[in-house]
Amino acid sequence: MARKIPAGLLAAMAICLAAVLLAGTYGPIRPFVQTVKLQTVSMAAVTDDKREDKLLSWIESEAPKRSQQPINAVIDRVWKAIPGYDGRIVDVRATYLKAKLIGTAPDYGDGFPWVYRTVRPKVSLQDLPVHPIYRGNAAKPAVGLMINVAWGDEYLPGILRILKEEGVKATFFFDGTWLSKNADTAKTIIAQGHEASNHAYTHPDMSKLGAERQRQEIGKTEKLLKQLGVKNVWFAPPSGYYNEQTIRVSAEYGLRTVLWTLDTIDWQKPDPQSVVAKVSRKVGPGSLILMHPTSTTAGALKGMIRSIKAKGYVPGTVSQTLSPERLEDRL
Repeated sequence: MARKIPAGLLAAMAICLAAVLLAGTYGPIRPFVQTVKLQTVSMAAVTDDKREDKLLSWIESEAPKRSQQPINAVIDRVWKAIPGYDGRIVDVRATYLKAKLIGTAPDYGDGFPWVYRTVRPKVSLQDLPVHPIYRGNAAKPAVGLMINVAWGDEYLPGILRILKEEGVKATFFFDGTWLSKNADTAKTIIAQGHEASNHAYTHPDMSKLGAERQRQEIGKTEKLLKQLGVKNVWFAPPSGYYNEQTIRVSAEYGLRTVLWTLDTIDWQKPDPQSVVAKVSRKVGPGSLILMHPTSTTAGALKGMIRSIKAKGYVPGTVSQTLSPERLEDRL
């Protein structure tokens, strides 16, 4: 049978243990006690380091899979000037620190806090010789909405309302004659965050004009835009008619000549649903869609925007579509 320890002896042992602990804090055996504590902390730190090393190693192994090379701007035989598109690489150190800061375990899901650095193309649109532009880069899932305004304004309020409801901006190319008579309407469009650009002054066939007359057409409208505080970069030739001289003259004003990828032909007043179906069938990444403030566009615009979004593309202005900026960097 086990012998029972007398109560007095237990009390004495407790007093001795307390004395040892007190001595460990204040007395001569303090270094020994501290060493034991430090060894315990060190083991925990080693465990943390191993966990951190595993996280860092995983980030380093995944980084190349998530990096994307930039795409240079090029002159295409069919589509003429095509803008470049930014690439991206994983910032390994920043990603690691962000993951540690928010306490994210490497569950390897889509919610992991990746941090990227932008890689610019070596060749940008500005580096290319001046050529017309018909579309954006096919690697960028963006679609540009172009609305050429040269007559009437009865459908503009409805078009603006739909754009606001859908949270979408468009580029309005103003004919100078219209703009000179409807400056207040133009101010409203600009105030709502839409892009304003140049559509010549009298809606002429630019290809039939001499250089000086082309300068007048572009210059007069450009002056009106400047009076509205617009810093414009685009020129859309009326009816799509231009020649090499048109491109050079617009470049004198710092403008790039832009046309379209997909024409709604809304001025012929087709059924709005047929336009929605056409856009849904033909739209692609980088498409520029031409419209006018007509009853057809007023009836089709909402369906067009929703069909574009349903395909995974982001509708917006010409500048947003032709910019090399990655969409995930600005959304």
